Amino acid sequence: MKQMNKQGFPLSPSLLEDTIGYHFQNKQYLMEALTHSSYANELRSRGAADGVVCNERSEFLGDSVLSIITSEYLFSEFQALPEGALTKMRANIVCEDACYRFAQDIRLGDFLLLGHGEERNNGRDRKSILADAFEALLAAIYLDAGKEEVEHFLLPYVKKEASVLKDGRNTDYKTLLQQIIQQKPGELLEYVLIGESGPDHKKVFETEARLNSNVIGRGTGNSKRASEQNAAYQALILFGVEMEKSE
Repeated sequence: MKQMNKQGFPLSPSLLEDTIGYHFQNKQYLMEALTHSSYANELRSRGAADGVVCNERSEFLGDSVLSIITSEYLFSEFQALPEGALTKMRANIVCEDACYRFAQDIRLGDFLLLGHGEERNNGRDRKSILADAFEALLAAIYLDAGKEEVEHFLLPYVKKEASVLKDGRNTDYKTLLQQIIQQKPGELLEYVLIGESGPDHKKVFETEARLNSNVIGRGTGNSKRASEQNAAYQALILFGVEMEKSE
């Protein structure tokens, strides 16, 4: 179990600021972005929620900030593409799956304030929670410093995703595996973190891909996302899918 500091964070929010390369002038914006509704509701039920605001409103704003920055980049960078292609690219970049991957890259789940129920139910790795928190973080930066600072943090992710989409390179092994599994209704595919090792700044994660509780692939990586992708890759090999492994 992760060690919690006296404020209830598994890791200090200042470490997140170091990770994203931005330090907040108004720390309250950051606190709100990291506060899940389950935590605020839990405090409210105990009559101790004064000044505690969850990240739902911030997520609403962050969704728009993500969309406009992505739209502007695609519009200026891919001038030969028609509206339909740009719309499809944007949809793939601003979707929940992409925001989840972005959040995993900065280990955002390790900094969230969650209620006890979400904590017990692995909320720090839940896709919807992480994706929403990532959008809330974008809103926090936007409110604290404006659009330019958000672009400085966000555009590397947008550019990487857009490059993959434009080149037609499908290196998302999890998506490929899911497409295969979905051909048989009722099959349950999940990714289970079975171990992690190393210091905080150089973690190695190990994940199993499980189909109906049966292990079909195992992978390691320096992020949970990478370990899941590698587990999916091994599962694809098991299913006889021929493909080159991307670096």
